[in-house]
Amino acid sequence: MQSILVIIGLLLGAFLGLKLIGETGFASEEASFQCGSVRVIDGDTFDCGSTRIRLSGIDAPELPGHCRQGRQCTPGDPYAATQNLQKLVAAGAVQCRKTDTDKYGRTVARCTSKGVDLSCGQLSAGQAVRRYGYILCL
Repeated sequence: MQSILVIIGLLLGAFLGLKLIGETGFASEEASFQCGSVRVIDGDTFDCGSTRIRLSGIDAPELPGHCRQGRQCTPGDPYAATQNLQKLVAAGAVQCRKTDTDKYGRTVARCTSKGVDLSCGQLSAGQAVRRYGYILCL
């Protein structure tokens, strides 16, 4: 009986871990896409063609006037965060994998440019903080 509970616990832990990372375990053509054109909005959001992308697992400082009243927004320089994301996406083609849709209808995604994960790049540059689920940066 105890071994069955251990196995159930391990399976539940694995499922929750994959969910937090944003993985489903199943790749789909629709979930992965390449951006033809990129326009950076701020340190964690950009337009991929006509699709608004919110980078998964991070929160960057808000531009002036964008922090809703009553919300504790991420501290830091929003202009530096935006410029760093612009630099990251300018390195090469941007490839994304959708992980979710947020309450504003934006596509939440893990994206890379020239092999650099954009969420992790913003974290390592000190231009964002981890928020909205766990992401693994190697």
